[in-house]
Amino acid sequence: MSEELKKRIVVGLILIAVAIAALLAGGIAFWMLLSVAGVLMMGEWGALVGADANWRKLAMYAVSIPLALLCPVAAGLAWIVLAAVIGAFAFLLATTRSLPLAMGVVYICAPVVALSFLRGQEPGGLLLALWALALVWATDIGAYFAGRAIGGPKLAPRVSPSKTWSGLAGGVAAALALGFALHLWAGLPVRLAAASGLLAVAAQLGDLLESAMKRRAGVKDSGSLLPGHGGVMDRLDGVVAAAPLAAIIFWTGAGA
Repeated sequence: MSEELKKRIVVGLILIAVAIAALLAGGIAFWMLLSVAGVLMMGEWGALVGADANWRKLAMYAVSIPLALLCPVAAGLAWIVLAAVIGAFAFLLATTRSLPLAMGVVYICAPVVALSFLRGQEPGGLLLALWALALVWATDIGAYFAGRAIGGPKLAPRVSPSKTWSGLAGGVAAALALGFALHLWAGLPVRLAAASGLLAVAAQLGDLLESAMKRRAGVKDSGSLLPGHGGVMDRLDGVVAAAPLAAIIFWTGAGA
């Protein structure tokens, strides 16, 4: 095992432990973790779309407003948060004249709101939020090992040369295995367990979107904050796509 892989595994386990601790605590602790990650991601998003340092700082301030309103002792999950997201988007667009930079507000707030919504469900919010996060972790692990063991045709060679169709299949299989394990051992509704495969595909698409942005920006990672993983976006790109879809599937009745 290479030193880089060891570092990646250690940091990954620490990040998972922090996420699970915040999930278990819920409330303000979970909101704080999501909000800090969101603000950091906004700065990385700004760098990837070519915004200068001042515009990146402005974008981080702008996205912090809807994130602050999400605090359980502020507005929480209320319509004013949606208004704040629209307002932050419009403010950045009008101020910077950069649609790509303004789109970062949506990119970041969608998964934060989705995870807050899932965690806030009573009963079962802890299980729902854990499912939405853990299926992405399972997808990443399954895709990594299946891709290395099997190889084969590339999934999107122009965007991410290392990704293969076998890796995608391995990620979907791992996500489904996790979903049905949570169904058997924790009572996750079977339709949500079955949807884990679809969410694994969404997670991989989220990964490819960020890979395309990095390729366009000419960088390997979105940042350097997390040893072995790059930036916060590099760690959460799959969550960005999977969490909103998981919330929609649950909200529309798939969890009934």
